[in-house]
Amino acid sequence: MDTATCILGIETSCDETAAAVVRRHGDGSGEILSDIVFSQLDEHAAYGGVVPEIAARAHVERLDGLVEKALGDAGVELGDLDAIAATAGPGLIGGLIVGLMTAKALAAAGAKPLYAINHLEGHALTARLTDGLEFPYLLLLVSGGHTQMILVRGVGDYQRWGTTIDDALGEAFDKTAKLLGLPYPGGPEVERAAARGDATRFDLPTPLRGEKRLDFSFSGLKTAVRQAAQEIAPLSDKDIADICASFQGAITATLRERVGRSLDRFAGIYGGERADPPLVVAGGVAANSAIRACLKDLCGERGFRFVAPPLQLCTDNGAMIAWAGAERMARGIGGDRLDVAPRSRWPLDENAVARVGHGKRGAKA
Repeated sequence: MDTATCILGIETSCDETAAAVVRRHGDGSGEILSDIVFSQLDEHAAYGGVVPEIAARAHVERLDGLVEKALGDAGVELGDLDAIAATAGPGLIGGLIVGLMTAKALAAAGAKPLYAINHLEGHALTARLTDGLEFPYLLLLVSGGHTQMILVRGVGDYQRWGTTIDDALGEAFDKTAKLLGLPYPGGPEVERAAARGDATRFDLPTPLRGEKRLDFSFSGLKTAVRQAAQEIAPLSDKDIADICASFQGAITATLRERVGRSLDRFAGIYGGERADPPLVVAGGVAANSAIRACLKDLCGERGFRFVAPPLQLCTDNGAMIAWAGAERMARGIGGDRLDVAPRSRWPLDENAVARVGHGKRGAKA
């Protein structure tokens, strides 16, 4: 007998408004019945980054319609759902309030359980939806706000092995793009420019190379890019392309060295248990083709299976939030109270020690 559950997921943690309906079957497999995302790029482009007030207002204006469309595309009504899931953190507090309050209203109106989901858990569990992975596995989470290496041992059971001590990787891409006068969002623009450039022209550093700890650092690399640009200003199109290529090359070299150490640690712990230990890469920066190629090559060298969800599921989406709710429900984890509060900071590993470096404030999330 298939004890399937049908969950509506809502995601409003930053600048995407998203709603999706996902079904989880009794055998642990899942299917996405609908997945609707409204991107706010145009609203924020003029400011060179996400403006929290504008983001929250856009969520208010769009979310009801997206939920209605997600239900319609899935062919279900509120009464057909088994639960409502919504991102409760970490993220921009205004956006989180919009999504979580909408989910609370739907849960109350339909007498459905409410699951307040950690956004990072959504990313951490997506590969179980797309690839049916078994626990444990390694997760490299790379986004605009997070760069973390996480051991995923089970639903709600996460151990952070490494994190950035300063800038997140996506932040480094965006700041480099802004420094070079490239449009927002910066990550894709840097990747496009790098494809035309000479990655050997500038000798940029690979931060923390050789250190045994598994953390990341990108602030020094960003500073080196600024110094290189200042030395040859004014910049031609070729100069910009070469800097981007050199920057992206330094990033891939850094990830190869840093992630390689985590793969070795995982193999030392679970080597006898897993014939094809998986490395999952998730988050918006996972869409970068050079980074994907580098990590896929690294996995091939170390005997790991490289797993990256489809690009639309690497960026923020409602399907991953719905799936996280379904995974929790399947394990008998009850829903949250309707007075649950959003959290702008919410570490996936509650026992993780804050990492501080280069004058940046420590944050567990």
